[in-house]
Amino acid sequence: MTDVALNPRGRRDYDLLGADGRRAVETGLAAAEWYHTDVPRKQMKELMQRSDGPAIRDTILWLGLLVLFGASGVYFWGTWWCVPFFAAYGVLYGSASDSRWHECGHGTAFRTQWMNRVVYQIACFMIMRNPVTWRWSHARHHTDTIIVGRDPEIAVMRPPDLVRLILGFVGISDVWYAMSDMMRNAAGHLSAAEKSFIPAMEQRKVVRTARIWVAIYAGVIALSIYMQSILPLMLVGLPRLYGAWHMVMCGLLQHGGLADNVTDHRLNSRTVHMNPVSRFIYWNMNYHVEHHMFPMVPYHALPRLHAAIRHDLPAPTPSIWAGYKEMIPAFLRQLRYEDYFIKRELPPTAKPYREDLHVPPMPGAAAAQ
Repeated sequence: MTDVALNPRGRRDYDLLGADGRRAVETGLAAAEWYHTDVPRKQMKELMQRSDGPAIRDTILWLGLLVLFGASGVYFWGTWWCVPFFAAYGVLYGSASDSRWHECGHGTAFRTQWMNRVVYQIACFMIMRNPVTWRWSHARHHTDTIIVGRDPEIAVMRPPDLVRLILGFVGISDVWYAMSDMMRNAAGHLSAAEKSFIPAMEQRKVVRTARIWVAIYAGVIALSIYMQSILPLMLVGLPRLYGAWHMVMCGLLQHGGLADNVTDHRLNSRTVHMNPVSRFIYWNMNYHVEHHMFPMVPYHALPRLHAAIRHDLPAPTPSIWAGYKEMIPAFLRQLRYEDYFIKRELPPTAKPYREDLHVPPMPGAAAAQ
């Protein structure tokens, strides 16, 4: 793989309604045609086949482990023995809910749609993401992946805010913004950015959901005050803080340090080999190039999709550790050169990048020495 760096162009604002958004539209990047690896139609139809079995199995295991670890934490509350149980409970609550929200939001985890809807609602509450807002936010993320001014889910902006990035591992910044959004929505207000991607007929649902959530959290806080113990909050709410680290660890690898403003997922997304435990928590989203290229393929079929198209993709990052060894130096260099990014190398069997799928650099930009 080779590195590309350009002089900084002063980009600090990813405002969906600002200059970056207008530029994305003017240059044709917004809702552009994306590159896709050729897959025989019959094979793709098989890969897209939905099934309840794998998701039912994994959901029973997920919820069962939540009950087991949560009950054990409560049983040992007041002793050091509760710590490992709440640590495990927190990851299943504050990290595994992220992947369940994601897959059920796509409607691909289960074949039966009411199952997708139920798990989606539960996971959204755990991860503190309004189910209406984030359904439409994520749709935009897939339409305009890492297109500056269009994608509302860019995790690391340029130059990277390293303090916020580090705080994300304990959920502080995310929960602060999530709670602020929830209170604002419960008061009946949607931001201009939210209105830009949430259809008008859906906006009342955002407010209704926020009000229900405020009532639930108020009840949990009241119970904690009544019991004079944070134990209820250790089960509902706080796991989004102390269990967020695995979600952030994996999530940063999805696009961190890679190109923006391109319409080839091989350039802006990263596939990483992970251990079986992380893959269960993450629901195979480590196959992230594959997921973005073909988002309607269920999570349980992503390893087979990877095998089918890997000849056309950059080599997978061999481990989480290897991903961070690549990504952290890129973040540090972006502090000085905002346009620095890691350019992926393709194998000889791959189709080359199309130059017309790349937005040119800003006028006056030059390669850094």
